[in-house]
Amino acid sequence: MIALAIYAVAGIAFAVPFALRGAGSIDPAAKGGTWGFRVLTFPGVVALWPFMLVMWRQAKGDGQP
Repeated sequence: MIALAIYAVAGIAFAVPFALRGAGSIDPAAKGGTWGFRVLTFPGVVALWPFMLVMWRQAKGDGQP
């Protein structure tokens, strides 16, 4: 149960900057996304934050393929 809470807190901490900056770097169509779009994607980013982190790093050119 504690592991799930830690995972959720880490996901929330990741999702906030990802919603503000990261989504647009992964998908150019998301650059013009409204706040409604960002709110709708927030739960999915929290749940899948490790995968989204890898995608964001690859989009920035920092990660290995």
